[in-house]
Amino acid sequence: MIRINLLPSAKRKADIIPPVFIYGGIAAVLVLILMIVGMFIINSRISGVQTEIAVKQQKLDQLKTKLEEVKNYERNNEEVRAKAEVIEKLKKNQVVPLRLLDEVSEMLPKGVWLTALLDKNGTISIDGYAYSNTELVSYVQNLKSSTYLTEVMLVESRQTEVGTYSIYKFKLQFRMKI
Repeated sequence: MIRINLLPSAKRKADIIPPVFIYGGIAAVLVLILMIVGMFIINSRISGVQTEIAVKQQKLDQLKTKLEEVKNYERNNEEVRAKAEVIEKLKKNQVVPLRLLDEVSEMLPKGVWLTALLDKNGTISIDGYAYSNTELVSYVQNLKSSTYLTEVMLVESRQTEVGTYSIYKFKLQFRMKI
């Protein structure tokens, strides 16, 4: 005998995926989403930091140019100061030759005349002639009494004959107070 089952057959249940795999897949998808979001956040921070670096680099370049300008200003200022000091020194020393000539000629007695006046490193040498030894001594004493002259010294005094006249040829040395 043949048996025929006319009752509807029970459908087989589909294979169910174990819940561990479902939860693991959801967790993996969430981790992947978090990683992508984190990557975007980190990339935005990196671009923000790069923008800050670019802005600060521009500011640094501007400050470097300003620093260079300040250095140039200071160098120019030092040059101007040095030039001003030279000018002041020249102004101060400008009076020295005038004062020297004034003192030497003002104290010159009659009967004495000068032939040379040399200045070597602050030591002044005078060559000249005098009619008599007393006039020469008077001239040396006058120079020694000057407030602007120091270390007045008669280096040489010789009696020579010029034509029919007997005169004294002399050399003096002294220093000038500045």
